[in-house]
Amino acid sequence: MKYIGAHVSAGGGVENAPLNAAKIGARAFALFTKNQRRWDAKPLSEESIVSFKSNCKDVGIALEHILPHDSYLINLGHPEQEGLEKSRAAFLDEMQRCEQLGLQLLNFHPGSHLKKISEADCLSLIAESINIALQQTDSVTAVIENTAGQGTNLGYRFEQLAAIIEEVEDKNRVGVCLDTCHTFAAGYDLRSEASSRATFEEFDQVVGFQYLKGMHLNGSKSQFGSRVDRHHSLDMGELGQSVFIHIMGDPRFDNMPLVLETIDSSRWEEEIEWLYSLTGGSESSGCG
Repeated sequence: MKYIGAHVSAGGGVENAPLNAAKIGARAFALFTKNQRRWDAKPLSEESIVSFKSNCKDVGIALEHILPHDSYLINLGHPEQEGLEKSRAAFLDEMQRCEQLGLQLLNFHPGSHLKKISEADCLSLIAESINIALQQTDSVTAVIENTAGQGTNLGYRFEQLAAIIEEVEDKNRVGVCLDTCHTFAAGYDLRSEASSRATFEEFDQVVGFQYLKGMHLNGSKSQFGSRVDRHHSLDMGELGQSVFIHIMGDPRFDNMPLVLETIDSSRWEEEIEWLYSLTGGSESSGCG
């Protein structure tokens, strides 16, 4: 079964996120558990934690179908000690907040070498950072999001994701979230049924589908192989809709959060309905 949603607002408290997801017909969602552009945040109150869990239950969204995203400031491969330690402390805080909320996954961008260390050394630092966080937590899986390769960001090649996972000690608590826009911009073709199938087969061979824990479903404003991260609506931009049709029909993408980060939130309900229609779950005939 497919579980589709969007990255919804947690404004006013994390407990509001499941309510916002329910308003757009979501059966999964993503959220920030703290301000994504600040290092520090107030601890979660017991009231917010209880309300979050209660609201998820009330709207019928299981905790395993929620894919929280960490702060954009964190760089687990930071080449300088001060930045690395600050990132590691913030990442651990994010993991612990997820544990408090009963969440099983934490999605994050792997890191950037900033042209100060080699790619190989940066990938090893990222893996070491994950190991440190996993050693200090009990249940949350660290979910590495593939990137578009913009700037000095790593994680845009499947081989880089595999290299990080190889050095993670607890393979049961590491995974991957594939973003369709990032994948396409990084040079993996998804513009047809055949190319989508070939790209996901390559992912399976290099990384392994057993590590896929979620997806970000986004169109792309940027061109194929541009290594530029610019999301678009599902029916607009350079990517086309074949990949979404493929994902909805492929059982390997069942039972995981499939999350929209498309640019027009007013269309999320429509996009979710269209995606479900591809699974036979709606009578909607199209998106756009």
